[in-house]
Amino acid sequence: MCAILLRNLSFIIVSLMHNIAPIGWIESPYKEKFAVPRQPRLVPAANARIRLDGELNCAESVRGIEQFSHIWLLFLFDQNLAKGWKPTVRPPRLGGNERIGVFASRSTFRPNGIGMSAVQLNGITQVGEQHYIDVGSVDLVDGTPIIDIKPYIPYSDAIASAQGGYADSEPLTLPVTFSEHAQLALHSLPERQTIQKVIEQVLAQDPRPAYKKNKPDDKQYAVNLYSLNVKFIVMDNFVRVTAIEPF
Repeated sequence: MCAILLRNLSFIIVSLMHNIAPIGWIESPYKEKFAVPRQPRLVPAANARIRLDGELNCAESVRGIEQFSHIWLLFLFDQNLAKGWKPTVRPPRLGGNERIGVFASRSTFRPNGIGMSAVQLNGITQVGEQHYIDVGSVDLVDGTPIIDIKPYIPYSDAIASAQGGYADSEPLTLPVTFSEHAQLALHSLPERQTIQKVIEQVLAQDPRPAYKKNKPDDKQYAVNLYSLNVKFIVMDNFVRVTAIEPF
């Protein structure tokens, strides 16, 4: 018992000496947790950038990274940290009804609140003294703190024979249509095509709570993307965008 206590004390001391601090912050189209894709690459049109911070905000920290097509992002589920966690969770892929262990899931409510995503690397940009890492197909809320970045190495990270358990295949998607009112709002926007693609790809995932899926639902939902409040309904296995308004 003493050996265990001493080991735990040593871990606490090392943790305090090596405090984890964000190395940057994500700037993404997702202004809230609702409707953020549950995995990267599900919304290919969603581009974002990482604003490097402090001593990492320099050209030296990203030297050579352009050799890689993808990178790993390690980040904090900062909006969930204060809500705690439980040993079991209800994954949406299982309908939100069946409980499994937290370590058999990618739940955002975790013991240490750390997430990871493999994302496309689009390039490095600099605006004045500020350095950015441009990324694509992201699944992170705007403002999420990034705690580390590592290159994605195909021969090591891609395992052709891997099994994905209950998440072995991509989730089914729904067709997305736009009302006449929503189409008029789209036409007035700069970068309309990109914004429309993001809206379509986000809503095709059916972001409603898992227990709502495959059931009659006359409720109108809304999601904040970019600086827009996108309202939609789901009926007869398709999504209808009813309005697009600034917020």
